[in-house]
Amino acid sequence: MKKLLILLATFSSLTYAAETTSVYTLDNTHSFVEFNYNHFGYSNPSGKWLANGTINLDDKDVAKSKVDITIQVESIVTGVPALDHHLLSADFFDAEKYPTATFVSSKITDVKHKGKSFKLVGDLTLHGVTKPVTLDVVANEHKPNPMSQRDTIGYSATGLIKRSDFGLGMFVPAVSDDVKLNIQLEVRLPKPQTK
Repeated sequence: MKKLLILLATFSSLTYAAETTSVYTLDNTHSFVEFNYNHFGYSNPSGKWLANGTINLDDKDVAKSKVDITIQVESIVTGVPALDHHLLSADFFDAEKYPTATFVSSKITDVKHKGKSFKLVGDLTLHGVTKPVTLDVVANEHKPNPMSQRDTIGYSATGLIKRSDFGLGMFVPAVSDDVKLNIQLEVRLPKPQTK
């Protein structure tokens, strides 16, 4: 009888998870990670990477959700091709050796406004180095996409990292060590199966 009760409890918890957790996939045509830094005090250039990955969203408790994102380092765009080439070289990101970066969440805290804002804590692996990073996240629109009719959610996130923490300290402090992150994501459920 005890074993039966354990089995029923396990099945119940799995059913609950299935009902409340949905796996959203990043729309990589509308998802990117932008970085911004200070250049010798003169200007604040930016660059952008494309991203893909998944968000396991728990509708009942956002704090139980999970995020797993891969950044395509080789996709870097600054608007200056020569700078892109230099940033991808061994002087900086060494994209031939480290073509991707990853962010994997470890916890979600400070959930406010019914899950519309929260702090996302996770491990960022960049240039072969893994460090904890905290992002401030705001959930934007959540409704069927008018083009695809797929359930879609938008997120905006900001954060701050020190590039020297990841072995990317060339020209610090003349070129700022602090790098601001601006992350824009659109995530969507899979297409419904047609019968």
